Amino acid sequence: MSWLAIYVRGLAMGAADVVPGVSGGTVAFITGIYQTLLDAIGAINLQAINVLRKQGVVAAWSHINGNFLLALLLGILTSILSLARVISYLLASHPLLVWSFFFGLILASSVHMLRQIKRWRISLWFILLFGVALAVLVTELKPSPLDPSLWVFFMSGAIAICAMILPGISGSFILVLLGMYQTVLLAVKGLQLPALVCFAAGCAVGLLSFSRLLSWLFQRYQDATLALLTGFLIGSLNLVWPWKQTLSYYQSSQGEARPLEQANVLPVTFARLTEQDPQLIFCLGLAVAAVLLVFLLEIFGQKTIATTK
Repeated sequence: MSWLAIYVRGLAMGAADVVPGVSGGTVAFITGIYQTLLDAIGAINLQAINVLRKQGVVAAWSHINGNFLLALLLGILTSILSLARVISYLLASHPLLVWSFFFGLILASSVHMLRQIKRWRISLWFILLFGVALAVLVTELKPSPLDPSLWVFFMSGAIAICAMILPGISGSFILVLLGMYQTVLLAVKGLQLPALVCFAAGCAVGLLSFSRLLSWLFQRYQDATLALLTGFLIGSLNLVWPWKQTLSYYQSSQGEARPLEQANVLPVTFARLTEQDPQLIFCLGLAVAAVLLVFLLEIFGQKTIATTK
């Protein structure tokens, strides 16, 4: 596979990781590079260090499939740095439209994940329902009103990166759950280096440790793992429902009033409570567009896999 083809996949993964919808892992999964990615990450270990000491940089670079990782990483970073400002602006100015698009992405990703399960059994249905219940429970938790420290940036990166390589759960969605999504976007937008360094360090630690566990789970319990992840995705729709009633606020260190507790409401109720236009037609249109985008991405991935065989 050429550098350009890998770089383009990295662009798609980065775009997916910036928005809490399709995960970068999903993009890797449906474009045929998922196992290659896991193998390359898993190769960064003590054996790689031994190869570096005994055979040199070129051999170590080949051992970890460095060309693949570099091209993919460049694509991911390009998307993240270019999209952070755009999404920050859209979330501030058009939140209903943005969250509707995210809702469609997650819904379509759930369908895609369900189709990857090869043999349905009763136990898998229970695992799926457990994932749904767990996600709903987590999304109902009240986020912390405190402004994050550098340690929080580190831990958020370590947790979010695990989701970024999962085929199904978006790392940005995990940041939403942690109450860190807009905070991290603003850090990227403002190039807040201490926060970004801590976040990147957390990502590195989480990625190197979790990729091995994930590879082991997929090798031995693929259907059960996919069922759990799909359940988590379906349950997470509770969080990204566009129309919400804010029940309480907290004041940030910048003196801004930010929502603390919110409840989902119907568009009609939202219009009555807030006296704002629910933008129902546009929201539905963007949700449908997001669904179509995921299915087109899936078709592209299937064609790519077929041509590489």
